[in-house]
Amino acid sequence: MVTTVRRSGGSTAALVIRIVADIMAAIIGLWILLYVLDANRGNDLVVFVQDAARWLAGWSHDLFDLEPGWFQVLINYGIAAVVYLFIGHLLAARIRRY
Repeated sequence: MVTTVRRSGGSTAALVIRIVADIMAAIIGLWILLYVLDANRGNDLVVFVQDAARWLAGWSHDLFDLEPGWFQVLINYGIAAVVYLFIGHLLAARIRRY
């Protein structure tokens, strides 16, 4: 017996919110990885990811002034990634209930 599941508008909106939050966190996470691995800052992809991550984490990219530099990037950008994941998934769960 085959059953089909229909998605309501709320489920679709929740899925979109979750995907957007995941993509935002992934971009920030990719920048952290590229920074820690000392990627070539002259590369167009690295510049794009850095600009996107800086825009997404504009409110937290210089929240703490820590040494060494990789630790500062990890903490400051990591906070933004975690906040986007937390808020995005929380909002998606709330929308999905309705």
